[in-house]
Amino acid sequence: MKNNMNQGHVDLFPVLTTERLLLRRFQQDDIESVYRGLSHPEVIRHYGVSYESLEATQEQMDWFALIEKEEKGIWWAVCNKYDQTFLGGLGFNNRSKEHRKIEMGYWLLPEYWGAGIIVEAGKAACDYAFREMSLHRIEAVVETENNNSKKVMARLGFELEGIMRDCELKDGKFISLEMYAKLNMM
Repeated sequence: MKNNMNQGHVDLFPVLTTERLLLRRFQQDDIESVYRGLSHPEVIRHYGVSYESLEATQEQMDWFALIEKEEKGIWWAVCNKYDQTFLGGLGFNNRSKEHRKIEMGYWLLPEYWGAGIIVEAGKAACDYAFREMSLHRIEAVVETENNNSKKVMARLGFELEGIMRDCELKDGKFISLEMYAKLNMM
């Protein structure tokens, strides 16, 4: 873990490492990579957030900092451990301290798809959430058409709990969402 002095207090943002990956706090100079990911048609096809300009992407950067400050979540920049190449983002939001649960989300630049990166990062993040955040439940909502995310959920040990049929409008048509969850069995 890194210690940073920030406004007079010690900042203990949890930097996570795996065999191949470094999960660190998003930094302002990541904005171009975030924009590249969250404006890419293949990335945003099943992702709920997208941006049409670098300037608009600042909203996402501000959101990462806000949910951390308000203790409603935490998101990591997923990077190659050896050369620090930015690969994507993974994290948690919509935390309920009362119910000890949180929602997981992730995205990856397309050139890194199919290498098990999200599964590797997801395992580290879930372990952190259960051990260090005292969470009991991690939820993930996946569009029914998103077969790659369904595979990620299975590999991370999430269970399908049900389908919310035609529950959201996207691009003028109703879509269905699948609810996945993983419980802390530690």
